[in-house]
Amino acid sequence: MLGERKKGLKDVEMRLMSELMKNSRRSDRELARTLGISQPTVTRTRSKLEKEGYLREYTVIPDFNKLGYHIFALTFFTWKKGLNTEEMEEARKGALKRAPSVFPNAIVIERGLGLNYDSFIGSFHRDYASYKRFLDEVKTNPYSDSSKTQSFLVDLDDKIHYRYLTFSTLANHIQEKQKSP
Repeated sequence: MLGERKKGLKDVEMRLMSELMKNSRRSDRELARTLGISQPTVTRTRSKLEKEGYLREYTVIPDFNKLGYHIFALTFFTWKKGLNTEEMEEARKGALKRAPSVFPNAIVIERGLGLNYDSFIGSFHRDYASYKRFLDEVKTNPYSDSSKTQSFLVDLDDKIHYRYLTFSTLANHIQEKQKSP
């Protein structure tokens, strides 16, 4: 739930996580040099982080516009009021089952709090028509309140961007926090 914290990682684990967030393609040998530790320690630590679920996947962040996506959407929605625990679980399972085929362009679907909504979807779209079909699918979910759906659309063709999607800034923040007492 919001605000709950898990047991923290050791210093070397956090530093390794930060370096992997900046560039996960680096070899264990290169990471060892950067971190000032041995290559076997990096390999062992990486394996431990993978096994414990701290490292979920290794991926790239492409230029989505060059891949043909022209819109990024944050779509906020609310589940119908009065759903019992069983219905909420059915809704969650249905979302997991439908997501790969109905929402293949969704990169995140999560519950949360704020703006009078309790869930959101982050998704990429080739054009407004594909976004509209996506939004229609969201609104036809039998468990969502179709009257409570809003979106914030980002034009990926825009020449002005404030900060592209990256994990490097978060990685640098983590490293700075590790240095402070």
